[in-house]
Amino acid sequence: MSQSHTTAARIPTASERARLKDGVHIEISPRRVRAYFGNKLLVDSEKVLLVYETRRPPVYWFPTADVRMDLLALKEPTAASDSGTQRWRSHTGGRVEENLAWSYARPTGDLAPLEGHIAFYWNAVDRWFEEDEEVFVHPRDPYTRVDTVHSSRHVRVEVGGQVVAESKRPVLLYETGLPTRYYIPKLDVRMDLLEATDTVTHCPYKGAASYWSLRVGDKAYQDFVWSYPRPIPEIPKIENLLCFYNERVDLYVDGVLQDRPVSPFS
Repeated sequence: MSQSHTTAARIPTASERARLKDGVHIEISPRRVRAYFGNKLLVDSEKVLLVYETRRPPVYWFPTADVRMDLLALKEPTAASDSGTQRWRSHTGGRVEENLAWSYARPTGDLAPLEGHIAFYWNAVDRWFEEDEEVFVHPRDPYTRVDTVHSSRHVRVEVGGQVVAESKRPVLLYETGLPTRYYIPKLDVRMDLLEATDTVTHCPYKGAASYWSLRVGDKAYQDFVWSYPRPIPEIPKIENLLCFYNERVDLYVDGVLQDRPVSPFS
């Protein structure tokens, strides 16, 4: 029997595939979305468009009929403005936000469905709600999935040759486009090497995260470990467990050193 030799094609990781998305995709969201600015209801819509552009999270676009346009003022275009892009400032009589929203005067091509719609800069708005639940960071992407599973795999985390966590009862978290995360009970972590910080971040899929810095010998690693003390109801299994950036540590699973993944957190 003759034996053929072929070069195996490299299969891109999920995180790499997530960064390969190109173009514009627009779809109708089934969710009611509300936004508040300066304690005033800025928009309340059940006809929201989710707009995806290359390598960006989705953005809500609203029919202007569902927006309090009297709370906005159109800014004069500048030489640096994108052709056809209109920018809006707040006009509430209270706090001034110079860049609150944007729209397209004459959208064409893939953007044509955005005629008569407007989008808001996420961080300029005070509060966002999908139905009656507050959302953070950016709209939840319906194509992003987060799963958590209990595991008996042997997980060991080393930093600078020092074992900082070791467990046979991790919870594995799989999130679309990101590396597998290994959440470890505090009893299996060298808590004496950790110091709580004031850092808090938000994830639209998991909730608010608290952080610890790690000190190994004379070297400190700022905000190196995180936990979700009160994750959103959909992700209860990771409550109060700790997780390390596997992009930055030596992570062993069942005794095998894992490759350090390449991700936005590398």
